[in-house]
Amino acid sequence: MNLFFLAALSTSILPVQPSQPNRQPQLAAAPGLTALAFGSGNSIWFAASRDNGHNFSSPIQITQGAVLALGRHRGPRVTISGDAILVSAVLGKSLAAGPHAHGLPSDGDLVTWRSTDGGMTWSQPTVVNDVPAAAREGLHAIAAGPHGEIAATWLDLRATGTKLYGAYSRDNGASWSKNVLLYESPEGTICQCCDPSIVSTGNGKFQVMFRNVLGGARNMYLADWDLSMPVTKVQKLGVGSWNLNACPMDGGGLARRGKSLVTAWRRDETVYLDDPGQPEVALGEGKDVALALSPKGPYVAWVSKSGIEVHAPSEKTPVCLSPTGSFPALANLPNGSVLAAWEEDGQIHLKVLE
Repeated sequence: MNLFFLAALSTSILPVQPSQPNRQPQLAAAPGLTALAFGSGNSIWFAASRDNGHNFSSPIQITQGAVLALGRHRGPRVTISGDAILVSAVLGKSLAAGPHAHGLPSDGDLVTWRSTDGGMTWSQPTVVNDVPAAAREGLHAIAAGPHGEIAATWLDLRATGTKLYGAYSRDNGASWSKNVLLYESPEGTICQCCDPSIVSTGNGKFQVMFRNVLGGARNMYLADWDLSMPVTKVQKLGVGSWNLNACPMDGGGLARRGKSLVTAWRRDETVYLDDPGQPEVALGEGKDVALALSPKGPYVAWVSKSGIEVHAPSEKTPVCLSPTGSFPALANLPNGSVLAAWEEDGQIHLKVLE
């Protein structure tokens, strides 16, 4: 019996703009604060919970841009560092042209906004990429460490081929370093439309997961990034391989708790859970994978033909979170629960998994 859903309450964020759906929710949590960021049209919104995700404040608009990269794992990200909340997104002034433009900006930059009053007011934008329009693909990730360090990573187009770049802050997001090349494939490009993931491992160190292109295969790889040094080695995740001459537009999830690191991602039509260096474990068929690592173990959410499914550490089989939802996000809560957010009917729905 799937007890972890029975005691959980759910809430929703109604559309914040007429005729524009709320899209691409992202979560972050710290003691006393759970943060939600999402997009609507070309605007970015924030809401906060003070009761471990059961209730959220009315959304506050952070900014309105000309063109916001949104959809297919694009859109805003959020993290919490000390007393600062940081929201990031890729914005531009003009639409890209062509059959594969996907509504993206032709001049997209990775931009951050910072709040030190719980999300009530926000700073002026700060551009992270130091070559204009290099982040225009719109796919990025951001994470905070324990001592004021924040790291961002994104798919970069400053030169021929897609490369993995990063930048970091050591003052809770107030300022950013020069950009750092984290990885370039010897074949000229990494996977062009799969979002990366990033997590802190403490002491100014982070791990970054991305989909590579090597030998005709598009597999997930993990890079260790010490902010004081260049990345010199990456490792493939999983034993199997996915030969594919296309981009699946699907990254996955990366989570760490203490010394435990787990990853979850899609290969072909199957969702896998994987401890780096170990054989992967198949969970089910689907795409658009999200991951959180609670004290009980990993929670994995994905979208299947039946809707959003969740695999919990206490369950042998996944259960349906929503039959019509899409693009789930997961976050650990300070009380040991996991919060899920997803798109559905133009709203952002949220549910605490207990």
